[in-house]
Amino acid sequence: MPDTSVPSPSEPKPGAQRAPMSGSRSLADRAVQFRQALEDRTAKVAVIGLGYVGLPLVELFAGKGFPVLGLDIDPVKVERLQAGESYIGHITSERVAALRDSGRFEATSDFARLAEADAVLICVPTPLGKHHEPDLSAVIATGRSIGQHLRFGQLIVLESTTYPGTTRDALRPELEAGGLCAGLDYFLAYSPEREDPGNPKFSASNIPKVVGGWDETSGELARALYGSAVPQVVPVSSCEVAEACKILENTYRAVNIALVNELKVVFDRMGIDVWEVIDAAKTKPFGFQAFYPGPGLGGHCIPIDPFYLTWAAREHGVHTRFIELAGEINTAMPHYVVDRLAAALNERGKPLKGSRVLVLGAAYKPDVDDCRESPAVELMELLQDRGSLVSYSDPHVPILPVMRRRSFRLESVTLTAETLADHDCVLIATDHKRFDWPFILEHARLVIDTRGATRGISREGGATVVNA
Repeated sequence: MPDTSVPSPSEPKPGAQRAPMSGSRSLADRAVQFRQALEDRTAKVAVIGLGYVGLPLVELFAGKGFPVLGLDIDPVKVERLQAGESYIGHITSERVAALRDSGRFEATSDFARLAEADAVLICVPTPLGKHHEPDLSAVIATGRSIGQHLRFGQLIVLESTTYPGTTRDALRPELEAGGLCAGLDYFLAYSPEREDPGNPKFSASNIPKVVGGWDETSGELARALYGSAVPQVVPVSSCEVAEACKILENTYRAVNIALVNELKVVFDRMGIDVWEVIDAAKTKPFGFQAFYPGPGLGGHCIPIDPFYLTWAAREHGVHTRFIELAGEINTAMPHYVVDRLAAALNERGKPLKGSRVLVLGAAYKPDVDDCRESPAVELMELLQDRGSLVSYSDPHVPILPVMRRRSFRLESVTLTAETLADHDCVLIATDHKRFDWPFILEHARLVIDTRGATRGISREGGATVVNA
């Protein structure tokens, strides 16, 4: 991997075509025009990738009066948005319809229309490969598509979570395949997404934006763009610093979650309730932040970012033993839960193979419909592999979506007394507020609780509860 120190802007390539904009051949003049367009709310913003990150950005900029073009390779998403329909649980169809009816938003799959935009924001997935290596195929493909239509004076900003150096070493070469050069013909920056789907306190409109530019002017214009839509912009010295910031934020969470996951196993052996321990510890007004154990890590960022960092570190000859150990602990948690479940069934004279197991929750966290990297889905797969008859119930996920490396399809079942009683075991994977825990405990036979959802619920008889 090349050195990740910030280089000087590259020299023009032979034959580079610099199409003037608004009659000016000067990038400095274009920067002035860009700032004016931001003030006038006439700058057109294109958002590539209309998922959990991209769609809130579309709503943010359109709500601030900017014309916004949304692009996605999935024609179904484009059709639904054009029809005023949402496909994301915490973003209502009423909001999407209002967005469409505002006249400031249009969705398309035609990447040739990128030429219309003054700023292009890239919000495409950056998953892990088969061996936990970074998969930048979506970023590279998107960069290639932009490069085919890139014009003089545009601002390109990558928001996808990735390792330091991606903007410079992976995205930029694709953008510049047509001859234009960052800092000389167009502006380039990185600003990490900080979405927390379903969190009512924080959204794209009030989360500070960290921004790092390829060069000083790129950073300044990117800060001006986001500053026109969010209350706080945090400038950093380079794209690499901004990329590393996002990695740090989520590695911090992953490591601390690994700590409490390991303590859960230790305290269980000691006969100590880890949830009670955490509740007591968090009363300390300084020096402690509560993290909670679970059946594994989920979402697009926390399970993935530490592996991006360890991969990048190895490319520089550094081994991140502490982070890698945390990753091992977190990825082992679904296996730990299944082993606990199998042991609980065995105590009741029931083998795991052939047992009917009902998984409560398919989303990766409570009260959302987001199943990306959800440990619930991995639990279902592990249970099926070991011969269980698996079903699930999730009020937010009626049909299990198609996911990478997942080969089965299931539909959510309705939680009735009969459904609960018909299963040998109920596994709580996600603690949605819409689940009626007293009802579940009354009618289930055996409950494996990975989230502490049933703590403090008084009951007589009913299910046997095992914390896992």
